[in-house]
Amino acid sequence: MASAGDVGGARQPGADAAEDLMRAVEPLVDGLAATFGPHCEVVLHDFRHPESSIRALAGSVTSRHIGGAMSEIGLGVLAQGDRAEDRLNYLTRTPDGRTVKSSTLVLRTGSGQVIGALCVNLDITELRIAATSLAALVGSASEPEATATTFFSDDIGEVMETVIAQEESALGRVLPRDTRKGRLAIIEALDAKGVFKLPRAVQQVAAHLNVSRATVYADLSATRAPGTGA
Repeated sequence: MASAGDVGGARQPGADAAEDLMRAVEPLVDGLAATFGPHCEVVLHDFRHPESSIRALAGSVTSRHIGGAMSEIGLGVLAQGDRAEDRLNYLTRTPDGRTVKSSTLVLRTGSGQVIGALCVNLDITELRIAATSLAALVGSASEPEATATTFFSDDIGEVMETVIAQEESALGRVLPRDTRKGRLAIIEALDAKGVFKLPRAVQQVAAHLNVSRATVYADLSATRAPGTGA
């Protein structure tokens, strides 16, 4: 297992519990990946560094690397803050068509602060093909379960663009040509998914929507105001 190097200098007192938890969990990454075999990937995310959250990784299902980014699923967990809960045994699909069964285990300190997640991704594509073939042989074949496509990348900018595109698809319109009402709707949706917890999110969303950063800040404030919403 490879892991991110320690940053030099003394740790801040408030960071001790989070860092100790991360160091305690790191040895599990290799062990879990070895247990499930070559079709398994185990990823340790550190939410203290959301743009490069992958702290440790073993296996290769999503083709990411240490220092890479979380997916839109991770952004959703990040958006929930300390209210985040585990997500177990959910199915998703990679852009190249592989089916992945995943579990996301939230990591929290003794005080209840969510500081990361341990994710297990198992490529079950071949297993599903075999199961479908066997079911057909015994006359009990059924329609395969639909799964959503999740975009995985080391580049958090690419992940953000994917989230924005998904929201545009749900709204049924391209946002740069939309009204302010439509822009507020997408900004509210992106905020709910944790996008604006990333350091350069406002700049990237502004570029995508072809508006100024000041406009995005103003729209974000408007959507967060009590009793308002897009």
